Amino acid sequence: MKKIFILFFLFVAMSYAQTKGCTDRLAENFNPKATENDGSCRYVSARIKVTFTKELSDSIAETSGLVTSDNLLWTHNDDINTTLYGIDTKGKIRKKINLEGVKNNEWEEISQDDNYLYIGDLGNNVFGNRKDLHFLRIKKNSMDMKNPVIDTIAFSYENQTDFVPKKEVNTTDFDCEAFVVTNDSIYLFTKQWVSEKTNVYRLPKTPGTYIAQFKETLNVDGLITGATLLPQKKGIVLCGYSHYMQPFVYLLYDYKNNDFLTGNKRKIKISLIFHQIEAITTEDGQLFYLTNEATNKRFIHNPQEIHTIDLSPYLKN
Repeated sequence: MKKIFILFFLFVAMSYAQTKGCTDRLAENFNPKATENDGSCRYVSARIKVTFTKELSDSIAETSGLVTSDNLLWTHNDDINTTLYGIDTKGKIRKKINLEGVKNNEWEEISQDDNYLYIGDLGNNVFGNRKDLHFLRIKKNSMDMKNPVIDTIAFSYENQTDFVPKKEVNTTDFDCEAFVVTNDSIYLFTKQWVSEKTNVYRLPKTPGTYIAQFKETLNVDGLITGATLLPQKKGIVLCGYSHYMQPFVYLLYDYKNNDFLTGNKRKIKISLIFHQIEAITTEDGQLFYLTNEATNKRFIHNPQEIHTIDLSPYLKN
């Protein structure tokens, strides 16, 4: 009888320890009894206001990436030149570094780890058939040298077998403008123009030529254009916009082993009208900086700008 009681007690304890559900108190389906997040959290619709906006210099009218390093925000254009621009938090250019001996086909994103900056030459929206997709990896402690130390990480997508040029622009599933760098890998988030989803791919972050492995699909209901890793690698914030130019951020957190579907996924609209948000970064995981490129269309005229938003109320757990 004693053994039976002990076994029953252990069974109950183990069952409780493995209770899965939504563990986020901010979610509408929060389960206080859940001890393990199963990625099922649902959230009410949310919209956030910017706390600061400033027009940027015309020399970065096509700002397409953003990262914080050495007390500056570093950005670049997506196909104009090979210059990195260090701006302060008010948008003023404080430093320029021209990278010699490299080409800017379509630089779409910049990220980092402790030792390197990574620039993603990933843009593929015109024909969807590029075979020269790659990252430039720049050693941080060589940035002020005449010739910074730069090497290359080349890749192709695991599930792209058709390289016939698309007949229409902005119809491919193999465009990409967002990635983050973790301890040993690069994670890409594609910009899928038709489905408005994003596919996640993974590849090593060391120089070489690789096949990016497909991981999963996130139903973001929009076009992903930027990504930033939270401090201590506790989550990822994506940015993007809808086909109607409604910008948003998409929060990923409390996931396991970089399997983003296992964690919380929350979309928050940004109260800006017709802004093509292209990049996002943060220093403290609370205040986030975003940039949009200049837009000049028939009824839309917005200059290139920097904005700040406070996401601390949404990431406090």
